[in-house]
Amino acid sequence: MLRKKWIFRTLDLDLVRSLEREAEISPVIAQLLAARRIVPASISEFLEAPLTSLRPPDELHDIPRAASLIVDAIKAKSKICIFGDYDADGITGTAILFRCFRLLHADVIYYVPNRISEGYGLSLSAIDQLHHDGVEFLVSVDCGITSIEQVAHAKRLGMSVVITDHHSMAAELPCADAIVHPQHPDRPYPFSGLSGAGVAFKLAWAVCQRYSGSERVSAPQKSFLMSAVGMAAMGTIADVVPLLDENRILVKQGLMHLTQFSVPGIQQLLKVTQNDKKRSLDTDDVGFSLAPRLNATGRLGQARLGVELLTVDHESRAADLAAYIHHLNDSRESLERGILKAARQQIKDENLQHEPAIVLAGRGWHPGVIGIVAGRIADEYNRPSIIISMDSMKTQPAMGSARSALGVNLFDAINRCREHLISFGGHPFAAGLKIADENIPIFRDEFSRVIAEEFAVARSEPELHIDAEIPLCYLTISTLNQLQKLAPYGAGHPHPLLAASEVEFCDMRRMGKGELHFSAKVAQQNTKLRCVAFGQGDWMEELEQATPPFDIVFRPVVNEFNGFRKVEIQLIDWRPSQDNQTIVPKQHTDPEIAQRLN
Repeated sequence: MLRKKWIFRTLDLDLVRSLEREAEISPVIAQLLAARRIVPASISEFLEAPLTSLRPPDELHDIPRAASLIVDAIKAKSKICIFGDYDADGITGTAILFRCFRLLHADVIYYVPNRISEGYGLSLSAIDQLHHDGVEFLVSVDCGITSIEQVAHAKRLGMSVVITDHHSMAAELPCADAIVHPQHPDRPYPFSGLSGAGVAFKLAWAVCQRYSGSERVSAPQKSFLMSAVGMAAMGTIADVVPLLDENRILVKQGLMHLTQFSVPGIQQLLKVTQNDKKRSLDTDDVGFSLAPRLNATGRLGQARLGVELLTVDHESRAADLAAYIHHLNDSRESLERGILKAARQQIKDENLQHEPAIVLAGRGWHPGVIGIVAGRIADEYNRPSIIISMDSMKTQPAMGSARSALGVNLFDAINRCREHLISFGGHPFAAGLKIADENIPIFRDEFSRVIAEEFAVARSEPELHIDAEIPLCYLTISTLNQLQKLAPYGAGHPHPLLAASEVEFCDMRRMGKGELHFSAKVAQQNTKLRCVAFGQGDWMEELEQATPPFDIVFRPVVNEFNGFRKVEIQLIDWRPSQDNQTIVPKQHTDPEIAQRLN
């Protein structure tokens, strides 16, 4: 078990009481906001996150020009192609624009490259094929900002090109007719964290306004935009961008819109994942249930089916697609388990767990799932991690997928090592690359050096930032209902992490496929709660050999089953209480607040 350093957020009691008094919020909400130093100008607007707080789409660079060009092309019956990325962010963004253009009676198709055979982004061969098929207008989604040569080629063929993207951009930009990007240097947007689907939603909103000739759109367009908010939320959650500012609004409102205004494909996806009976959806439902199934289509080379699922209007076809994609995800999970096991073994064999960065390579690892494994390794070891798949036949370059940790800007870090790569792209949190097999060792060394020196990542313990200690007896449905008011939780605004001291475990067992997960009950005085630790089946043997009682770090959750709701906890970390490093500093727990939690 890799030990983590527990860091308790300092609590400004004066700020807590000020927030309670001035904003008239509960002590639970006030304590969490104060611990995270979140003091928005309007507490009520932060909590409600209304759609009316979204900025007008025209504030994004080139959206007025892009929307006008697209509307002119629609009215001229020009053939338009939406060229999307193959991940959930790109799939949802592509579906948003396709549904929008189809609603406006456009001659429109979509194209999503095969992840395995074509790779990421615009390609010369795809552009040639689209030109052969009569495409006159190309709109990219979640890709294209670094496609200098490809856009120039499309322009030479006579195509109009609009780029919509959110990935990191280079000094040179494509010669597109319009570039819609929240980080464009000519007109930086007030919020740079939009996902690809978020940018596509903004463009769709602007196109509807231009087509209507007014900021007020028609009833069918309004209904479409409500469903588009739900799809934008899915893409935003899946792409792990910060759930702050406009992303918070899109996700909070989109989670409601997914059930109220969802398209047939999403309705069927909710059914096959058994989310259709829930009172409400949260970010975990999307991030761990819905989005992985969309991602599975792209990871296994069938992303077009993901777009079709979100754009088809026939219930029977939607049901068939949802069922097939559900089973496709089972295949993805099986591949993922095998690579994750091999990756963990490689870390152990080569003693890499304390390196500044973890770079692993394996021959024949499925390139479609290495990104998930990179994320798992980054989370487990709290290190920037890159998983590289070397071609089984040794005829193609190796493909790598990277995930960030410790606040490292992955794009910048990889950019510093670009001389060893064939190509790369991405953003601060996630990236992809191509590399020759023989360059992997030198790239690994250089990347670790950059992480250690440029980003000052020392060989230290991973850190857990804990919001507060709380006795288990205070974990009630009422308390969790109050915490839910601060949702949605995700990147930049994580689920509350709490701690409890001197608990004991009982009824321990392994659970799930391959017995990968851990389940038990934790007891503290007269309170006993069920706990689960996903992917930590080995903890059972470790706990059996350790001396109780224990201190624990956990996330509180509400489990709904057969109409009953009860509090459970997701175990994040544990240590024997006798380890004095885990004793919670008492100044971080306010007895007065604790008494008023309920």
